[in-house]
Amino acid sequence: MARRVAICAAAQIRNEANIWYQRFQGMLLECFESLVDQTGLTFDMETGVRNVVTCSDDVFDARTISDNGMTDVVGAHYRGEEKMAQDGLNGLGYAMAAIMSGHDDLVLLLGHCKESQSESRHMCTNLAFEPFFTRPLGLDFLSAGGLQARAYMTRAGLTEDHLAEVVVRSRRQAAANPFARENAAVTHQEVAASPLLADPLRELHFYPVTDWAVGMLLCCEERVHEFTDKPVWLTGFGSSMDSYFLGERDLAFSTALQQAAQRAFKMAGGVDARDVDLFELNDAAAYQMPLWAEGIGLVPPGDGARWLDAGGPDRHQVNRSGGMLNGNPLMLGGLARALEAFYQLRGEADDRQADGLKRALAHGTTGPAGQHHAVLIMEN
Repeated sequence: MARRVAICAAAQIRNEANIWYQRFQGMLLECFESLVDQTGLTFDMETGVRNVVTCSDDVFDARTISDNGMTDVVGAHYRGEEKMAQDGLNGLGYAMAAIMSGHDDLVLLLGHCKESQSESRHMCTNLAFEPFFTRPLGLDFLSAGGLQARAYMTRAGLTEDHLAEVVVRSRRQAAANPFARENAAVTHQEVAASPLLADPLRELHFYPVTDWAVGMLLCCEERVHEFTDKPVWLTGFGSSMDSYFLGERDLAFSTALQQAAQRAFKMAGGVDARDVDLFELNDAAAYQMPLWAEGIGLVPPGDGARWLDAGGPDRHQVNRSGGMLNGNPLMLGGLARALEAFYQLRGEADDRQADGLKRALAHGTTGPAGQHHAVLIMEN
């Protein structure tokens, strides 16, 4: 029988618009040293960390083999190291599998991304498209998001007022999160007056450029007592990839997210969205919160607008962290969601703490218009 896996400790730096004063290595070193201080982890061959998973991206780092410059900082020069170059939540899934299989007792997971150092993050995401037809058109994650937003708003009846309310709420929730990117509170009118980026998406409808680093220590059940008395258990994980070409997909509903959620729920013992107490959805754009809520089965298909009108995000404890919309780097949005769920399930979320939590769902996505999705079920 596969072993149970827990997150024993987590560390992060603050999400910032531009960490110009520190290199990648310094960002990660803060997280690594915090994990060592919290747990006393070592790299002893018999009882220490033997496998490290890092999350980064060659394009955003502007270097080939982006993990190469990180290995000594995170202790990977002592042991094995694997890089996850998709949304970081997949790194958690990989580490979880390594422990469940018996390959490892402990896995150290660290991720970093500096969106601020590129001339344009949209030029970076343009490279995700195939090079002969769609890349020369200038498609990127923003323009793909505009196409998806229009399709979904038409189907679900979302208006600009709905999008503005999602943005206003995101900023309000993030104000209680000491590690969230610092953004000014905004009004509905300010959101509606912000510059149009890719119809119907405006500047404040899309997450801002952000730099960040994060780390976690995962452990098997047999040894979890060595590192914490408040483990958060990873009970279900699922992922799914949609078609590479936008024209082959239904942009107004995410079949890939539906499949990923179903796989995670099944692994967690056959639960569903009704059994989850808190949700962290990776909403890079305002329209995505209700769309992803539909994909995981929290909201019936096409009911996103009605869900927002009925106060669904507050009622279902969705994105109390402020969500990605307030600002997380593209590569680490899913890890930020898992990190918030970790703090919430341990009762360590300070002023944004929700009551009576037993189970949380963390979601990560990457690729144009949510091409790939990962879902993680966590329990205390």
